Amino acid sequence: MGRDQEITGTAQREQGRNAQSNNIYAAKLVGDLVRTTLGPKGMDKLLVDAAGEITVTNDGVTILEETAITHPIGRMMVSIASMQEKEVGDGTTTAVILAAELLSEAQKLLEQGVHPTQIISGFQSAHIHTQQKLREYAHTVDANDAHTLTRVAQTAMTGKAADTTKQHLSLLVVNALKKTSVVQVLEKQGAPIEASVCIQGVVLDKQRVHARMPKQVTDAKILLLDTPIELRESEYNAKVSVQSPTQIEEFLRLEEAMLQDVVKKIVRTGATVVCAQKGIDDVAAYHLAKAGILCIRRVKKSDLELLSKATGAQISSSVEDMQSEHLGSAKSVEERSIQDEEYVFFEGCAHEEVATIVLRANTKHLVEEIKRAVTDAIGDVRAVLEKRAVVGGAGAIEQRLSRAVLDFAQTRSGKEQLAIRAFARALEVVPRTLAENAGLDTLEVLASQRASSLQWPGIGVDTHIIDSWQEGIIEPVRVKQLAFESAVHVANMILRIDDVIVSQQISEE
Repeated sequence: MGRDQEITGTAQREQGRNAQSNNIYAAKLVGDLVRTTLGPKGMDKLLVDAAGEITVTNDGVTILEETAITHPIGRMMVSIASMQEKEVGDGTTTAVILAAELLSEAQKLLEQGVHPTQIISGFQSAHIHTQQKLREYAHTVDANDAHTLTRVAQTAMTGKAADTTKQHLSLLVVNALKKTSVVQVLEKQGAPIEASVCIQGVVLDKQRVHARMPKQVTDAKILLLDTPIELRESEYNAKVSVQSPTQIEEFLRLEEAMLQDVVKKIVRTGATVVCAQKGIDDVAAYHLAKAGILCIRRVKKSDLELLSKATGAQISSSVEDMQSEHLGSAKSVEERSIQDEEYVFFEGCAHEEVATIVLRANTKHLVEEIKRAVTDAIGDVRAVLEKRAVVGGAGAIEQRLSRAVLDFAQTRSGKEQLAIRAFARALEVVPRTLAENAGLDTLEVLASQRASSLQWPGIGVDTHIIDSWQEGIIEPVRVKQLAFESAVHVANMILRIDDVIVSQQISEE
């Protein structure tokens, strides 16, 4: 057993250079997993889960979260992708491959005898300078500049399954975010992508429980329930002995009377629309229909919470707790058809306007991938509306920042300068990967990009260098800021680790 690895009690321990090398190797493997998915020519991954369900995607966070990564360093890399997705909804692949490249550059310095703390210090100085330059290079965007916002959305969807219809989908995204930052995405297979629409309001993929219920309710008073409108089953195993048809009829009358009592309580609240997370008995549905109340059952918990936020309704956990003050409101609740599919629309919600994008595609796998692309676009456009700043994409901003960091390195000396130079080289991983994935000569393309006089020299698909701004390849500053920040944070965290202790489970005999 080597001096850098030992077993202590029930823990396996790895120390020093050996631990650092293995950690960096694990991080690079995670980066390689998603690296080929970047850009308009990025490849897809086919994921098969334990149940045999298939997912075909090039979405970085989906690939990482669906892959069973067990190595602790690998899980740290996955965490930055998850955090990036949660915060801004895009830039996950950039964050992961940049972190992996920073560690790859750090490994070269470690082999030259540079101490990890000196590398971390250099990386941190370079990162601060990068963020300053990113703000300096940014273009300001007006919130009403629909043209630029649409291009941002299209850039986010480039290279994904939505690529051929990104113009239509990007308009849906921009229109959805014009009035609200709350956007619901509902997917439904069975129609072409062009049938996708944007609705101002909450839309449920549901229909009325009973045909006699009203199709539309104006000035609706909305009751939300996370309990069933059904008779509760007994907690005890009991048998009812019935000896005549009269007893059966009496038993059924008793059940109906109990359900009618529940319906009366609902009517007394003043509710005209009821959304239940669980079931609604057919007898109760009949009496609710007679009372002129529109009811929807088996509404997802997330949809119930969205309705609560939009309409101001409080979710009631029991029939006994229902109060008129718990009701929410909307100007209109209506069951309507889209492409022969029934939906219920909640429009003119009292507390917060919500936009809903109803996505259509011919197959289940396609509509799921379209949803991931549209979610990225929503995150990017929202980020622009929040910070009002954008930069040229296609690797242009990373190349400009790489040049700026190299210039900054000249102001430093010693081993810190080496780390800053390594940071500048790592930034080029984005244009390099875009060129690789497009099948271009990487060395030639990077040399042309470095020498270009364009303000935004991006990597083209067919030609080496393009003006990314003129081509409409535009990305939010906020996404880049967070991707760089996440990458540097996790790279520095991994470089600080020189001792890995893994507890071993003791098998029980």
